[in-house]
Amino acid sequence: MKKKTLYQILAGIAAILIVAVYFLPMWHVALQSIQYPKSMYPRGIRIDFKYNGVYNGCKGTKERAELAQGQESADCLREMNAINHFIGMYHIVPGVNEDKTREYPIYYVFDTKKDAQGKEILDPDTGEPIRVNVTPKPLMFLDFLMHASPWLFTGFVLLVILFMFTPKKKLTWAAIIPALVPFYFLGVYIYYLYWYGHHLSMHGGGAFKGIKPFMPTVFGEGKVAQFTTESYPYFGFFLGLLATALLVIAIILKNKSIKEEN
Repeated sequence: MKKKTLYQILAGIAAILIVAVYFLPMWHVALQSIQYPKSMYPRGIRIDFKYNGVYNGCKGTKERAELAQGQESADCLREMNAINHFIGMYHIVPGVNEDKTREYPIYYVFDTKKDAQGKEILDPDTGEPIRVNVTPKPLMFLDFLMHASPWLFTGFVLLVILFMFTPKKKLTWAAIIPALVPFYFLGVYIYYLYWYGHHLSMHGGGAFKGIKPFMPTVFGEGKVAQFTTESYPYFGFFLGLLATALLVIAIILKNKSIKEEN
């Protein structure tokens, strides 16, 4: 098989894998504690991270069935938010997974508008304090990234196609950009773990006032208060790494193919 044909096949497979990465969880986090016994939460309070949002990782009614109230499964994303609020963290940005019945996304933070003396300014029509959106900009940007992810992935696939069908040009950059798909996620994931862990008690939450800013566990097991945390890559991340490897090999083969033709 010619190098030209082979690198196109490898790049094509990588493009398919990149599409799959968008739909699959990249990482998962689970909290274990004595108040969440294995009989109710076999995998702990678990949430799954995708490029477009954060999702409930509890599957099946046996996970806290007595609270599921006939639902398909317990909502561990809601449970995780409740735990995070207890120690003073902001709500998790759910991305495209947000509750469409709410007037505002759950992660929005509001304060009341005040005058120079610090008194609340009332709405003359309702007599209620005027609310002001004070949601931190990093959370707004994260939400933007999640909602823009379909367009980003469309761009990644188009770049791979461009790389595949331009046999006379190396266009190495067109393969490298999509090849970094799993690492884009990892970079954003690590940054926001740090951000959440270093912004506590900023919205009226936080029963544990003694908890100092901390870096949540990125990989492996850790401990926060009475909770044991587990953080590990999932299917999407490994498929992303495979796509990376295939594109690197495709780059090498294409470069050799161009050199031989010249």
